[in-house]
Formats: sequence, C-alpha cells, structure tokens
Amino acid sequence: MKNIDDIVIYEQGSILTAIKLIDKSSKQIGLVIDKDNKLIGTISDGDIRRALLKNISLEDSIKDIYNKSPITVNINDSRDKIINLCLRKKIYQIPVIDDNDNLVGIEILDELISQHVKPNKVILMVGGLGTRLRPLTDTIPKPMLHVGNKPILETIIENFATYGFRKIVLCVNYKSDIIENHFKDGSRYGVEIEYIYESKRMGTAGALSLLSSIPSEPFFVMNGDLLTNINFEHLLRYHLESDSLATMCVREHRYQVPFGVVEIEDEQVKSILEKPIKQWFVSAGIYMFSPEVIQNIPSNEFYDMPTLFENIMKKGESVVSFPIREYWLDIGQIEEFKQANDEYHEIF
Repeated sequence: MKNIDDIVIYEQGSILTAIKLIDKSSKQIGLVIDKDNKLIGTISDGDIRRALLKNISLEDSIKDIYNKSPITVNINDSRDKIINLCLRKKIYQIPVIDDNDNLVGIEILDELISQHVKPNKVILMVGGLGTRLRPLTDTIPKPMLHVGNKPILETIIENFATYGFRKIVLCVNYKSDIIENHFKDGSRYGVEIEYIYESKRMGTAGALSLLSSIPSEPFFVMNGDLLTNINFEHLLRYHLESDSLATMCVREHRYQVPFGVVEIEDEQVKSILEKPIKQWFVSAGIYMFSPEVIQNIPSNEFYDMPTLFENIMKKGESVVSFPIREYWLDIGQIEEFKQANDEYHEIF
C-alpha cells in the first residue's frame, strides 16, 4: 500500500486545500477522515469540478461535496479480490481500512497489476514427513501432494510471486529430490529458488540457522502445507508499522463442548452451561521476522517456532499478532486434503 500522509484531509478543510492536495499527489484522490482517523469519505478531481459548476466558493469546506459512501477494501483482502473489485467498479484507487474502519492505506490498480519485485525473502518449511497423511506421503513429500491439479507448494510459490516476492528459500529434507526436480531454480515460475538441506530434524525454526546469509530485509517464514489467500503485502506493511521483531499470523479456532459444563464449588452445583463454545487464537504457521531474529536461533540444532517466540518475548522484544480472516487451511490430515481439493477452484 502507498503512504497516505499526503492525501488525507478533514471535512472542515477547504476545497482549495483539496485541489492542492490532489494536484500535488500522484494518487489523484483525497481521503477524508475524522478526528479518530476513521475513513468517512473520498474526494476526487471530479467531485471538485462538479462543485465549481455550481459556483461553490473555493474557500468553502468540502463537507457538502465529497463522496460519503466510498468503496473500500479490508486490510485482509487478497490482491486478486482488490483487483477484481477495482475492475468491476471501474476505479483506479481504493482506500484500505481495518475492521474498525480506521484508514490504513490506499491501493493503486496500476501498481497492483504490475507488481515490482521485492527484496524480502520467503522461507518455506517443506522438510516434514507428513505422517498424518500416510499412505499418501509414503512416496511423496506432503507439500508436493496435488490440490487443484498442482502441488500445494506450487500454489504457495505462485501466490508469493504474484505479490512480487520472488526470492524463495526451500528448507528440504524428506524426499527432497522430488521437490528439487520439480522446481529446479524456480525460473519456470518467475522466482529464484535456493535450497537448504536439513541433514537431520531441525524443527520448525532450526533450519533458519542454516541460511547462507542473514537477510537484509524482513522475511517471511511459512509452513509448506498451508493454503491461504492472505495479502502478503499487507502482512509485510503490518509488521513494519508495528516495529516488531516478530509477527505471528493467528487464526481464531472455536470448539463446542459436546456436554453441559457444570461449575462445582464445595460439592454444590453452582451453574450449568449447556454445550458452551470455547474460542482461542492459534498459530497459523505464517510468520514475519526482522533480520535480528536470526541471532536468537542456535546453530544447527533442533529448534521449534514456539520456543523461538517464547525466548524473544522473555527478552522483552516486541512480538505482535496478525489475525487471518480470509481463507486458510492447514492440510494435515486426509479429511483436510479432501476439503482442500473440494474448495480449491472456488478460492484460487
């Protein structure tokens, strides 16, 4: 998303101020906010010209001329969804808001369509045995199972490439030759692929100590058995704006207790709650790290992601969460594999 500091205006601002704002910026739009930074409308060159035709003074406020029902997208909307909405509505700039209507940024259609290559590395953990998916994984690593007529890993790589993230690192172990023979150097998919070979089990974070060089920019880490259509650009911006060492994507998980839950105190029944629903946020297996995080990982040892986050937090470093509200599926069992194939073409 583009920086928006140069195109925000309050509704008390004058039409002349709006003209200067729009003319000076390349974004060709003004975003109208209230005192709480909530988006309340947009103003365009067309809005101003229509006002001038009505002989409204340039010194008047924009209060009566701006668009009070703007088309917006949510920070969690995928790039494809945003592009399709812009094309359908024939708009070229679209404000981005969060779940509380706070203004977050703006997306420009031309830039969404022609993405620039970004320097951030994408590290994909694809060395697992996939034991819960046997016998499907007896002869093939789990990330290479076909969902939607292509390997899961291929969809993941293509999604990152769509957003301009094309420096891919694959941490491989189990049947790594199948993965390498399929993707080779990545040029077929418009990416550059580097391989890290785990000679032993390294856990979900240990392989990061084997990187050939410490990334110079914040980098993604993701499990190679996930299907999601989250906007990776939004995740990167969220991480940067949070000024955190680590960002964990989280997913709300709900579980309904199949019985009546009884609260007892000193043998006395105090209450009965019939089949309550419990909910938690769980790790979604997608992370964003600043380069300094590598210093927290022991060299060439088994090291899991929860341990990494616990140690970072013990040091008082900032760790934030990025809630996923769009499609996300962890393909860990046969039922989920079947679900993924049923849903793939509708989602992707």
